[in-house]
Amino acid sequence: MIDSASRLPQQRSLVTALPGPRSRALTARRTAVVAAGVGSSVPVYAADADGGVIVDVDGNSLIDLGSGIAVTGVGASHPAVSAAIGAQAARFTHTCFMVTPYEGYIAVAEQLSALTPGGHDKRTALFNSGAEAVENAVKVARLATGRSAVVAFDHAYHGRTNLTMALTAKSLPYKAHFGPFAPEIYRMPMSYPYRDPAGMSGEQAAARAVEQIERRIGADSVAAVVIEPIQGEGGFIVPAPGFLPALADWASAHGVVFIADEVQTGFARTGDWFASAHEGVVPDIVAMAKGIAGGMPLAAITGRAELLDAVHAGGLGGTYGGNPVACAAALSTLEVMRTEDLCARARRIEEIALARLSAWAGELDVVGDVRGRGAMLAVELVRPGSTTPHPELTKAVAAEALSHGVLVLTCGSYGNVIRLLPPLVIGDELLADGLDVLEHALRTHGR
Repeated sequence: MIDSASRLPQQRSLVTALPGPRSRALTARRTAVVAAGVGSSVPVYAADADGGVIVDVDGNSLIDLGSGIAVTGVGASHPAVSAAIGAQAARFTHTCFMVTPYEGYIAVAEQLSALTPGGHDKRTALFNSGAEAVENAVKVARLATGRSAVVAFDHAYHGRTNLTMALTAKSLPYKAHFGPFAPEIYRMPMSYPYRDPAGMSGEQAAARAVEQIERRIGADSVAAVVIEPIQGEGGFIVPAPGFLPALADWASAHGVVFIADEVQTGFARTGDWFASAHEGVVPDIVAMAKGIAGGMPLAAITGRAELLDAVHAGGLGGTYGGNPVACAAALSTLEVMRTEDLCARARRIEEIALARLSAWAGELDVVGDVRGRGAMLAVELVRPGSTTPHPELTKAVAAEALSHGVLVLTCGSYGNVIRLLPPLVIGDELLADGLDVLEHALRTHGR
């Protein structure tokens, strides 16, 4: 049981059908002014949030198994983080680090140097979003190596900017009709144990990718390999053991920058500070965002000093990058993660949830695969007796869960994965209640 003090009651409670009347009224207002291309997963509007619950504008208390897509690991309003934000905002909200620098930026960089894998000399640059972090990591790799080709992988998601859309694999909704995209991006096969040939090891999957890299591009032309240690939007795909180390070893041997996109996997989410650490992989550059600052917009790249210091002065930055309020939030968030040992808490969430999910896999033939690490877990749904993706069932299960007050997210290249990303501070009882509702939804629609 987590010891975080909660401001709101940590329980599920419905006082209206979902969406309630106030949420429906907000949807009508939204339709008149918000661009149609901005989507939302659920039709309810938040009024308050704390710990593992979100309270909507109609007074319904929902169990949050999404954490704003892995952002609010310490909860959406942890008192220490909120206090740090308020204290910094009372002093100054912005000066621009590129004009008048401040200590908070340096302190965050010091923390990231200590926390990211590897004991080598490191440098950090701060930005606003995960896409910015990935894009700047690629900029650094291209400049430092003098090469242009970048390798990405099947099922990858890296962002919505032009370059990161090129790195992203899935067309709808991320890429369709937005091209042309940045050139010199090459896509290789990912290790996907559930869908790979039976018995394929991680080393064999890496050899398959390397063979294509060398044949289609040539190692001497590759600036960087960009990969999520556990793929996020692509379906929470955990590569087979040995895949990541083999790729990293190949990159090191050929002067290729190995970039780990830890935007969704970082900051205690998988049971370690970073998912790369589970197999002892030391990336050349780590791209980070989401869970770093308790909900404030902040992103970073931390990498080998010789890579980041190769960039000329002014080549990295941005007006809002490393905003002082966001830096204060990050420093407090990291302290909460330490003092409350949220890496251990993520492992406990895995222990509780994975046992339940695995039991469903043994009983329900629509559950094709259960996978993940820590508090980043997934259920891949398929048509009975096959491995054929079942996106319609996935949507129905998520909608059924929401109707009973549990918010879950879907993902996957085929739209057939239920993903669980609870706040790391969620209590055992609330987590169990959320899993009960999800199981009910799955059994109701998955017969």
